[in-house]
Amino acid sequence: MNLNKVRNIGISAHIDSGKTTLTERILYYSGRIHKIEEVRGGGDGATMDHMELEKERGITITSAATQVQWKDHIVNVIDTPGHVDFTVEVERSLRVLDGAVLVLCSVGGVQSQSLTVDRQMKRYKVPRIAFVNKMDRTGADFYSVVRQIKDKLKANAVPIQIPIGAGNDFEGMIDLIEMQSITFGGDRGEDVIRGEISADMKEQAETYRQEMLEALSMFDDELMEALLEEAELPTEKIRGIIRAATLTQDITPVMCGSAFKNKGVQSLLDAVTYFLPRPNDVDVEAIDVDATEKAIKAGEIQENEAKRVTLSDSVDDPLVCMAFKTVLEQFGQLTYTRIYQGKIVKGESYINTRTGQKVRFGRLVRMHSNDREDIDVAEAGDIVAVVGIDCASGDTFCGPGANYSLENIYVPEPVIRLSIEPTDRAGADRLGKALERFRREDPTFQVSTDPETNQTIIAGMGQLHLEVYIERIKREYRCEVTIGEPKVAYKEMPTKDVDFNYKHKKQTGGSGQYAHVVGKLHCLPEGSEEEYVFNNNISQGRIPAQYIPAAEAGFKRALEKGPLIEAEVVYASVDLDDGSYHDVDSSEKAFETCGWQAVRDALTKASVALLEPIMTLDVEIPEEFQGAVTGHLSSKRGVVNSAETREGTCYIVAEVPLANMFDYANELRSMTQGKGGFSMEFGRYSQVPRNIQTEIVERRRKEKEERLAKK
Repeated sequence: MNLNKVRNIGISAHIDSGKTTLTERILYYSGRIHKIEEVRGGGDGATMDHMELEKERGITITSAATQVQWKDHIVNVIDTPGHVDFTVEVERSLRVLDGAVLVLCSVGGVQSQSLTVDRQMKRYKVPRIAFVNKMDRTGADFYSVVRQIKDKLKANAVPIQIPIGAGNDFEGMIDLIEMQSITFGGDRGEDVIRGEISADMKEQAETYRQEMLEALSMFDDELMEALLEEAELPTEKIRGIIRAATLTQDITPVMCGSAFKNKGVQSLLDAVTYFLPRPNDVDVEAIDVDATEKAIKAGEIQENEAKRVTLSDSVDDPLVCMAFKTVLEQFGQLTYTRIYQGKIVKGESYINTRTGQKVRFGRLVRMHSNDREDIDVAEAGDIVAVVGIDCASGDTFCGPGANYSLENIYVPEPVIRLSIEPTDRAGADRLGKALERFRREDPTFQVSTDPETNQTIIAGMGQLHLEVYIERIKREYRCEVTIGEPKVAYKEMPTKDVDFNYKHKKQTGGSGQYAHVVGKLHCLPEGSEEEYVFNNNISQGRIPAQYIPAAEAGFKRALEKGPLIEAEVVYASVDLDDGSYHDVDSSEKAFETCGWQAVRDALTKASVALLEPIMTLDVEIPEEFQGAVTGHLSSKRGVVNSAETREGTCYIVAEVPLANMFDYANELRSMTQGKGGFSMEFGRYSQVPRNIQTEIVERRRKEKEERLAKK
């Protein structure tokens, strides 16, 4: 593989911005498919939406990978979901990609999920091109979207194209680099026609080209001089400046088009090959496990620090690759893998850094949505799948001579829980298999058992997330299930500092138990980065060093269940200042019990408050319903942050407690005669008002009493 000709890109955006439609056109124009299918509207459904549920609902649920050839370049493309409930699919795709296309709707502009995707791109330092899609829609406004990219995403948006017309009059675009008009002919827009800019747009194009060059001159002295001298620079030189500034994320080039109307996709593919990084442009660092262990033993670095190495992109170096997504299938696990260094050879064995075990890679495949073709070897910079190996999402595999670990994928906390059980006993085995499969595939889908009721609890990122899994259990495993009421994942936090001084003594013949801890439970500010902090202030061996981790384990265990509704306690800091021990009776077990009881008692005096998940809500409704919808949100303890009207459509952004949002889809439908739409994502945790806290605590107490009575 010539790495200079390889691009690994993801297509990410807010719901309904046209990601999958755009990907379908990319496949068509690159010759990967010979017939365009639409996301909605009969037919077989879009190529990348291969699950039945995706075709029915017209949404993307799982990210899908494919490889296309554009001119002389190989482009690996991952189409990701827009719904925040499936945010881990975007997260793990961006973790392994070199560049991205951020798709924005020309009418909706920068919406709440666009902000989330933007945060994820910044977290993994992924350079991107912004593509303003749906320019054929009524109310399309390219220039407004560019302003929103600057204002809301705080990105240096530099248009490298401007549209010719908008809405029904959208014809094509003007290339500001080459100063040519681009229009599209043929049945499916396959003929790209470049020509002279029309007289009525010449002045506007020159103004925007000048703005583009001025923005770029901040990153290149030669261009700055040329502008001052009013000299022209060659096109290739301008492209080089755009590329360099995009790779350092100093600018976000902005393009436009309409994927649905087959306009602008080919020039976007050209831009991907011109401006987005090659695999060898990106410096990837890994933790050197052996060097880190040596340095910690020698006292050169702390326990939480690591020695890092920069990986090469040479195929001759030992393999380093990351398993970023797993799918359990009938014939074993399918593991999507990004190769950073070296090469994978079919039939060879490689070591999983996390487990230390050698694993044989018996079958390698290249994915095209759900279809696959067998290959014998895959090299650095490629994205392929391995069939039949057992590993977890985020695992690193290394060849002989390397023991490296790549930084794992960020996994957000689930915010909603449901109880689930099979309708008849015969389905218990099938349900168990389904839950185990989905838990392994999706790190944000969690399965646990309630110790009191023995019920199986599933937790996820939102109602749609759990709905999709319940539907898949019914279809794929033919298992009918009974679902409990959705429950919000509340948390608890102390609101005042409390000193503790607890002595644990037990004498029952033979050796007893003795431990004594003195310290303080502090409350951290709400929203702190750290949810739990432990400070060890023991000096002069008042408690032997081997007992301190046991005492801390006790503190942590006490924070697992708070005094209000037995929810996890967060934003708590524990200081261990003093204590005492007994030469014979003290043990790790005694100190763990002592730490647990000390913090448990302290929590009862710490004026614990209840925290609830607050969701960021994006509502899109016809203007005439604005008053009814905002009033309804206020009745749900919602706070409207902004409401703006464009072309008769009102866009509302609000913050609302999740507890009040469980039937919002039906409520919005009935309020807006079925014309309203919304998307919702987790924003933050916030304190519940005292009167509502009392209600929740009382309700949970009654539920617990009823459960105990049934027993």
